[in-house]
Amino acid sequence: MAADLYREKTALVTASRTLSYIELNSLSDSVAASLISYGVQPGESVSLYSQNCWEWVVAYHGALKAGAVVNPVNVMLKPEELIFVLRDCGAAAVFVGGEQVAAVADLVRDLPKLRLVVGFGAEADGVRRFDELLTRVDPSPMTAPDPDTACAIGYTSGTTGYPKGAVQSHRAVLLNCALTATMHARDEHDVVVTALPAPHVYGNVVINGTFLTGGTVVLMERFNAGEALRLIGQRRATLFEGVPAMYAMMLAAPELAGADLSSLTRCTVGGQTIPIPVIERWQDRSGAPLIELWGMTEISGLGTTHAMHAPPMPGSIGVSLPGIEVRVADLEDVTRHTAPGEPGELMVRGPIVMLRYHGNPEATAEAIEPDGWLHTGDIATMDDSGHLFIVDRRKDMIITGGYNVYPAEIERVLAEHPAVAMVAVGSVPDPIKGELACAYVVRVKGASTTEEELLAFTGERLAAYKRPRKVQFVADLPTTSTGKIMRRALLTHAPLSISSTRNS
Repeated sequence: MAADLYREKTALVTASRTLSYIELNSLSDSVAASLISYGVQPGESVSLYSQNCWEWVVAYHGALKAGAVVNPVNVMLKPEELIFVLRDCGAAAVFVGGEQVAAVADLVRDLPKLRLVVGFGAEADGVRRFDELLTRVDPSPMTAPDPDTACAIGYTSGTTGYPKGAVQSHRAVLLNCALTATMHARDEHDVVVTALPAPHVYGNVVINGTFLTGGTVVLMERFNAGEALRLIGQRRATLFEGVPAMYAMMLAAPELAGADLSSLTRCTVGGQTIPIPVIERWQDRSGAPLIELWGMTEISGLGTTHAMHAPPMPGSIGVSLPGIEVRVADLEDVTRHTAPGEPGELMVRGPIVMLRYHGNPEATAEAIEPDGWLHTGDIATMDDSGHLFIVDRRKDMIITGGYNVYPAEIERVLAEHPAVAMVAVGSVPDPIKGELACAYVVRVKGASTTEEELLAFTGERLAAYKRPRKVQFVADLPTTSTGKIMRRALLTHAPLSISSTRNS
């Protein structure tokens, strides 16, 4: 157990509190004992709905020690969406951030299974204060769980309807943290700065993979480029971990010029494809390798990444985690493997794959083949060495005039233009071709470029059918709580003007 090994060593640093390993262990013991005293039974769900904070981490471990199934909830969900998740997983208790307490307190009264609402800070009728749960001094009631029973239920984004709850086993969660820590060579000397949301599987693996090896997590409540750069220098961080947009924003931040990044030994990036020029600029400025990775909720975290000391291969999401199988399947015949370099659907099999979608056997059968292979929905290629390259999300593919166009390919090209700070590509309807690709571009501060210039730039680098037909300049891009760009929100985030559209 980490608390026995590292005791007074700093485990977690937040803006409001710093916890040692022994303090984190003791506080989570108190939460576990309190949950049991309030009648939470082993196997019942306990939900967490809050921004990153030390209380979230303590409650997560406390719920697991009580034998509960943790349900980490995306804090960007509206209260009404939260109610669906709480009802679907049958939550017996929910921990709520101070910003969300008032809204949630009025809504949860209609959930008969929900017996306890705990607020981090703010008060409301019927809501227990979190510090009340910390007063119990009972020893930890935790017993070793069956590795193949449910540990957590992580809900998908629900872009095609109601979200689905991926039931993750204790074995899957632990293995993902352990195997990722092994691939990235984590140890007790690491100091990790991250703003990844704790409810997200990537954030969970970063936090608990660091705890597993005795390192220190410096957890930001929300991402801010200037603050992230400051914390890296102040805390002498050995790792920063984030999504592509975070690196793009740090590279564009005015604080970058004076930032001390000399302590970094490696960084990680996942969540979406990242343009190679962004990788190169970050590595040149930080002096640290940027390790790409890929994962999803249905596998409790990562599925592929690069080993720390392996030769770099920019643009690749790496190879499978040890003991995990990956393959690229034909888009029409899932039983056929594609040839090296041929696009197909990335599939995963092994002990990190979810047990099922909670209460949804139909969706489970669609996602997991009878022989255990999980459909990921990502289009990928594999080379002769087993390295994988993500082409794009299958559902993000744009079909224009009968041709398949992948937004990520256009984004990678436009990111090479010196005036482009950030770019995202989405589809817009077209009466002739069905859909057209539109690029939404955030310019580098002080730089100028035109739609015509960028369209010409892609024309030199992409086949005619792959080129975007429109460019819209925007001040920012819509993102999820993890910092991933929401392509489906692009058109409503920045409606196209008549003058910016063209067909060709």
